[in-house]
Amino acid sequence: MLNRRSFIKMGGAAAALGTVSLTACASSEEQTAPTSIRKPVVLSTWEHGLAANEAAWTILANGGRALDAVEAGVKVSEADPAITSVGIGGWPDRSGTVTLDACIMDERGQCGSVACLQDILHPISVARKVMEETPHVMLVGPGAKQFALEKGFQEVNLLTPEAESKWKEWMDEHGKELPKAIINIENHDTIGMVALDQEGNLSGACTTSGAAWKLPGRVGDSPIIGAGLYVDNEVGGAAATGWGEAVIRAVGCFLVVEFMRQGNDPETACRLAVERVISKNPDWQEIQVGFIALNKAGQVGSFCIQPGFDYAVYSPESGNQLIPAKSRL
Repeated sequence: MLNRRSFIKMGGAAAALGTVSLTACASSEEQTAPTSIRKPVVLSTWEHGLAANEAAWTILANGGRALDAVEAGVKVSEADPAITSVGIGGWPDRSGTVTLDACIMDERGQCGSVACLQDILHPISVARKVMEETPHVMLVGPGAKQFALEKGFQEVNLLTPEAESKWKEWMDEHGKELPKAIINIENHDTIGMVALDQEGNLSGACTTSGAAWKLPGRVGDSPIIGAGLYVDNEVGGAAATGWGEAVIRAVGCFLVVEFMRQGNDPETACRLAVERVISKNPDWQEIQVGFIALNKAGQVGSFCIQPGFDYAVYSPESGNQLIPAKSRL
């Protein structure tokens, strides 16, 4: 029997889509079936994923679990005040309050999430506590903070002087405007990470301070299982970055994994998901959405709407490297 924190498998949907061999390609391009599984592997979004990958790799290279690796990896970004879209130092909402969202998912389909969490440095670790120590998947707002405090997390002022200064500057110039769906290198809003460990198991994590200057209470895709992150240990995992509302409308990361389930390689699966995002969002030319994906064989891929998105991959043969994603435009 599935417990309440295990994500319901969409068996009927998968059957309707049709399931084929993981290494068969549903695109017009011929793909060579991998002769062996490449592992361990970890990939993450954006340049700050390089440092996050290093922390994750320390665990993976020593035979550790992918779940522990992705938690440790994204915590590096959460604790870096120079990163203005994750954790401490994240740019606040229009009221001047930093609110954090995060989710985590393991190889058994268990998942945990927090949203609109204030004053806690590592929302990804709170999300893991939700997954492992409650019957729930998601806690939000004051309830999430109370749960974190009860579990021993300490209150931290997340609004740095630099972020406060940027907020005041924005309010002076644009305070009467609604925040716009602009995601760029300064406001990329997420670190998502997916890892395959030496046992061949997959896990993923996603954490963010959300879009800068958002309306208070706004939650994007990052803490939503299936939107900002999804892992299926039989197939692969995916994480998203960019304008969260657009990702939510397409249930983006679940879609990427389902495209891999049909036999598409990770890059093709990400491209097909981007096309679906475009079809569901009339303003797609003005926004950025990108996906990263890792399949069970250790193959990785990415695709995005706009040029400028890159992702970090750490693998046994190539080490830790930053790769520009292919884009629709």
